[in-house]
Amino acid sequence: MLRRSAAIAVLTLITLTALIAQTPARRAITEKDIFAFQWIGDPQPSPDGQRVAFVKVTVNEKRDGYDTAIYTVSTRGNAAPERLTGGRHDSAPRWSPDGTRLAFLRFEEKDGKPQPPQLYLLSIAGGGEAVQLTHMPKGAGAPNWSPDGKHIAFTSTTLPEEFARSERERKMKEAEIRAGPAAKPEDEKARTEKKEETETSGEGARASFNPGHESDVRVITRAVYRMNGAGYLDPSHPTHIWMLDTPAPGGPEPTPRQLTSGKFDESDITWSNDSALVYYTTTRIEEQYYELPQSDVYAVALAGGEPRKIAALDFDAGGLSLSPDGKRLALRGDARHVPVQSYTQPDLWVLDIASGGPPRNLTEKYDYDVGAGLTGDQSAPRAAGNSRPIWTADGRAIIDVVSKEGRANLVQFDASTGAPTEYTRGNHAVMSFRALSSASGPAGLLLSISTPTNIADLYSLSGPGGEMRRLTSINAGLFSQLNLTEPEEIWYPSFDGKRIQAWVQKPPDFDPAKKYPLILNIHGGPHAAYGFVFDHEFQWMAAKGYVVLYPNPRGSTSYGQEFGNIIQYHYPGDDSRDLLLGVDELIRRGYVDAKKLGVTGGSGGGVLTNWIVTHSDRFAAAVSQRDISDWASWWYTADFTLFHENWFKAPPFEDPADYAARSAITFVKNIRTPMMFILGEADYRTPPTSGGEQLFRALKYLKRPTIMIRFPGESHELSRSGQPWHRVERLQHIVGWMDKYLQGKRIPQYDSVAEQQPAGVPKPAEQPEKRK
Repeated sequence: MLRRSAAIAVLTLITLTALIAQTPARRAITEKDIFAFQWIGDPQPSPDGQRVAFVKVTVNEKRDGYDTAIYTVSTRGNAAPERLTGGRHDSAPRWSPDGTRLAFLRFEEKDGKPQPPQLYLLSIAGGGEAVQLTHMPKGAGAPNWSPDGKHIAFTSTTLPEEFARSERERKMKEAEIRAGPAAKPEDEKARTEKKEETETSGEGARASFNPGHESDVRVITRAVYRMNGAGYLDPSHPTHIWMLDTPAPGGPEPTPRQLTSGKFDESDITWSNDSALVYYTTTRIEEQYYELPQSDVYAVALAGGEPRKIAALDFDAGGLSLSPDGKRLALRGDARHVPVQSYTQPDLWVLDIASGGPPRNLTEKYDYDVGAGLTGDQSAPRAAGNSRPIWTADGRAIIDVVSKEGRANLVQFDASTGAPTEYTRGNHAVMSFRALSSASGPAGLLLSISTPTNIADLYSLSGPGGEMRRLTSINAGLFSQLNLTEPEEIWYPSFDGKRIQAWVQKPPDFDPAKKYPLILNIHGGPHAAYGFVFDHEFQWMAAKGYVVLYPNPRGSTSYGQEFGNIIQYHYPGDDSRDLLLGVDELIRRGYVDAKKLGVTGGSGGGVLTNWIVTHSDRFAAAVSQRDISDWASWWYTADFTLFHENWFKAPPFEDPADYAARSAITFVKNIRTPMMFILGEADYRTPPTSGGEQLFRALKYLKRPTIMIRFPGESHELSRSGQPWHRVERLQHIVGWMDKYLQGKRIPQYDSVAEQQPAGVPKPAEQPEKRK
């Protein structure tokens, strides 16, 4: 018997050895793996809770953009996702209340240019092709079904006269097809006359001195006239709410009608339970930047008529969510502080619809960020969707996401007292969440969760602390090949005793006996937070042989109001000391080479990168991304205003000394660190002329080693949602610069930079630490 057991054990060992030998070794992640990444956006459970529709985002064939398609997956967790729509740019899936149809957005391309998105309707049971519901000249926003399923509300910037003209032209074209070529000349003449008429009249017409000529000149009268990512704003085309009746199968195409009008934007469409009203938020102030944040909640009847104001709020509200009894609205917003603060923690509020009185702040005494997430580079780059607070079925509590000390989990708040109860816990980030229903009632929640080693997947959760069932493994094929490692979480004391949280991403084959080059990676914001979320950049830098340190210095979110706002009027400053002490902590642990230190960061991280190299020579290389070097210049050119005392106590023409004292350009002569600047040419948040362009030109004058990398067409979102090839090249340049100056590698693209180093300046890795 013993001999047989021994024989079985030997055979088992041989079998396992053979299996291991056949299993390919996992490889290091590369910068180009992003081409194979897949992302999940805007998950929407079916009314019966049996399926989930979601947007699958992939890199297109040219690798210069993204494709989006709608998929479904079972909530049983026992089947692979299936594709539901056939378009290349489908998004915003919304189930009809009976679950038989799906409304969604689709935009198509014409002559290589994207056309405005339109609403489509797909029959789930009957199959077949999706039917186009709208032909809005300016496109349609995400669909919103009425509870009775008879209507769909959506937003559009289309003006009534534009819609009417578009409908006439569409019908003319249809008539031409039916009547043949003979009818075309007369119809073309009518269209030309109408075009000339509308170019010189109407609410949305451009001002023009030349009737009949469509001018491309912008006449700008507002301080905020462009927005990062969105481009130039057009106040003559406000966002309004439209509605259409749901068509019967095979019935005529419905005609949308406008529910709201005027010169102010509306958002947050929320239907009343009886489908008679639509609630929404708006700010009826023409130039909002002169006032402190405020907004109003309105209701408009489905039958039309003048909208009714429900409440005036002294904060910017969003995320409307109606209670099960239809009497209350949950919403998010930052409580007003006087004097104003740099950072104001977001809270959860409850508004009584009937009374119209001030809302109650449920989380006034809860010192973490409600409705907030974490900073990472792998949220869905398109069609991500938004989550709203969720009421429990009995209306006694509200569930929302909370960022707390580098984690983003769900918390349930008592709707009367605000008492918090953890709904989920773990070292991860809840990216989105929705309520799950079943035939017998509430069935828990649908979650999208990201971890440091997984981009994001869908899960169902039966209840607080209940069973978590994984529904998708969308990147399993790729990630099964990759050697990804969890970062180490550390805490360390700063100069004044404040505890700083940070993460250390180590190379996959990390050996504590070795000494590694280090990259300090600084987040933007400055009011944002790193944490337990997937970040391709950190994993790849580690795979290239670097230890990556990414801390949350003072000013970061997820640590309470005081910690976040402490940098007001002192940014940059003490936050840089927090960062450098983190570097000291890793050097003390013995596995970091103190002569091979690099620093990088984007946006607010670029600000701090600039600040650090003007006050310290300890870094051998620096890459400043989408930065600010001159606060005064940025005050005049950014896409939003600082007309209040959030960051500075006065404008630069009244207090130039304060702006100069906090600007890196003032101290440019101190920079001896070789510097790379990464800039997006369509970045309106931190315009290049107020950042890296200035420092680059100054450093060239000083004959210091520097280089500027410019990305055509890219906004401030380059690292998160820019063109895939640009995202890859950005990573290659960052690590290439570090490789050159920290590891002595020859990077041909940068060969000419070395010639700029004047005689007598020590090599970067040997520079003395003069100004710690």
